[in-house]
Parts: sequence; C-alpha cells; structure tokens
Amino acid sequence: MGTVLRVAAHSHNHAHAHTHDGIDWSSRLDSLRQADELDAEARRVVARRLVRVLPDNPTVLDVGCGAGGMSVALVEALSARGGGTVVLVDAVPELLDAATGVARSAATYETDTTTATVRVRPVLADLATERPVEIAGPAQLVWASNVVHHLPDQRAAVAGLVEAVAPGGWLALAEGGLSGKFLPFDVGIGEPGLQERLTAARDQWFVRMRENTAGAVRLHGGWNLALSAAGLVDVTAFSYLVDHPAPPKQAVRDWAVNQLAWFADVAGDALHPADRRTVKQLLDPQDPAFLGLRDDVFLLTANTVHLGRKP
Repeated sequence: MGTVLRVAAHSHNHAHAHTHDGIDWSSRLDSLRQADELDAEARRVVARRLVRVLPDNPTVLDVGCGAGGMSVALVEALSARGGGTVVLVDAVPELLDAATGVARSAATYETDTTTATVRVRPVLADLATERPVEIAGPAQLVWASNVVHHLPDQRAAVAGLVEAVAPGGWLALAEGGLSGKFLPFDVGIGEPGLQERLTAARDQWFVRMRENTAGAVRLHGGWNLALSAAGLVDVTAFSYLVDHPAPPKQAVRDWAVNQLAWFADVAGDALHPADRRTVKQLLDPQDPAFLGLRDDVFLLTANTVHLGRKP
C-alpha cells in the first residue's frame, strides 16, 4: 500500500461523495495540488523515463489524473521529444477540470529549439463501471497512480487498463512503495514513535475501506503477478524517492499539517486517546509543538511503479 494514501485519500463519508469508495475527492483538491507541487521534480524524472521508449507522437493515458501533477510531467516529457496526445481520465469533474487546466498550460511548454505540440483531451469516466479502451484507448502508455486500489475489483481493473494499451505499448501502475514519513521519532510530547502508530492505524482504516466498498474483491499477492496474469510481458518495477529533508520549506510544513490531520481523521478510534491528544497539540497553531512552525518536519517517501508491455 505504501504511500498510496499519502495524497490519495480522505474519508469523511460525505453523503455527496463522488466515488464508490466513499471518499469526497472534490474536497481534497487543495491537498492534492499541495502534494503535486512537492512531488513535481520526482515525477518529471519518472515521466521522461516512461516516454523515452515510446514511438513518435504517442498517445498517453493518465487514468485517475487527480489534480494533474503527473499530467503536467507527461505533457512536458512529450513536448521535449516532439509532441503527442495526453488523455486525462477522472471520475470527479472538479479534479478533471483542474488537471486539464494545468496540463493545457504545460502543453505550450517550450523546448530549447521549438514549441512542440501536445494535445490534451479530458474524459470524464468512472473506471469502476466504464472500460478505458472504449473511452480513451488504445494508447502507447497507460499511467495509473494510486487509483486501482480504490476500485472494487483490482484484478479486473488491471485487465481493463491492459485492454486500453496498444500492442507493444506499456502499462505503468504506481502502487505501493514505502509509507511516507514526516515526523521525528520523538516529537517532544506524548509517547515516542507516533508516526509508526499513525501508519498502523491508517493501514487498519484502509482494510476497512476496502471491506466496505461494494463488490470489493481481495487482490492476493503482488502487483507484478496481477500484471502478468493480465497478459503483460517484461514485467518489472522501479521506485522513486520524494525527499524534502529538514529543515523544511514552508510548503512541506503545510503539507505535514494537512497530512497529520488526515491521518488522525481516518485513524479515529484505532488511535490511543493519549496519541489523539498529542496530535491535537501538534495541529494547534497556538501550541509550542505546532507542526506548521517546526524545523524538524520533513517528507520522505518511496513510490513504486510496476511496468509491463503488451505483446
């Protein structure tokens, strides 16, 4: 699961939630944008690596594009090698609009020699009920980051993504890695080791979220097995770091405050009352321990990208 939920989930179980996982994604837009800003440099490297092997003028699908962080990186990477098309797919109109805006701004990205043309095409669609190949395929590269684990049948979702890959093309599935860290081991109040207990509580929440998703099917084993079972070859993976060490810039502190609030929100009763009190202090701008003013906050996370080629 890893960083999965670092950017990608917030559960208030609002009645107006947009997706079947019970998460009100539109309320997460600011947090997603915040995380996109901190992840931007690492994603540019990933995008360049992924498009390097593609044919000229390819079509790239960004499935579950969120606020558009990777969309921008893919547009820039395609611009630098002569152009192409980026198709953005999301089930939440507010997120799709935001992603389309930033991706289209990046599409005029100028290389040293020329302004390459990258077309950006938004598609509003829910992967739980619609087949990617019918809405946007086939594509030479399909990118899906932290989206499949929110769908009821993950194995079927992978098969659906594979269907949208053109023969010889690639599926890049960003899932798992190492859980992100942002707190020192001993924050100076409460019991040391708060980060680990927050992560454990978050993992319990994730299991419950999956259990409460209508029609949920467990995915046994690793993602590489799911890619191979869906008919892909040359299945491999690589991981990339997002590393913002202490002392942090203010954007990292702001992100950490939101992240801690989200952890506390999903942890609920799984967190010991003493830890809940500690969290309350860390989130209180009037408290000396307030996270938003600390110099020992950081962001370190490892994201894994699973790759497979369609024969």
